Amino acid sequence: LLLMDEPFGALDEFTRHKLDAELLALWRSQKLTVVFVTHSIAEAVFLSQRVVMMAARPGRITDQLQIEEPYPRSRDFMVTPRFVMHAKQLQDSLHRASGEDRVEATP
Repeated sequence: LLLMDEPFGALDEFTRHKLDAELLALWRSQKLTVVFVTHSIAEAVFLSQRVVMMAARPGRITDQLQIEEPYPRSRDFMVTPRFVMHAKQLQDSLHRASGEDRVEATP
């Protein structure tokens, strides 16, 4: 069991992506169970098989999302329609949990 609480949060994007890929390789080779805390929707979608969303005050689970995408996942996965779909589901869940309505962009 590997518990990680925002281990890559202070890193630049290039280094973060490199360590995300290394973590996936370690997970596969060692057959680990990893609990990974992140505030990054993209990181959650890229790394996870299951995302558990939590809200603050009081701390509670508000949603869960299965990410049923094959491994190994490459950086190319991050620009696919499936990746965007999962990221949007998580973003919408965050808005619901915070009580905010979705804000539509205006051209």
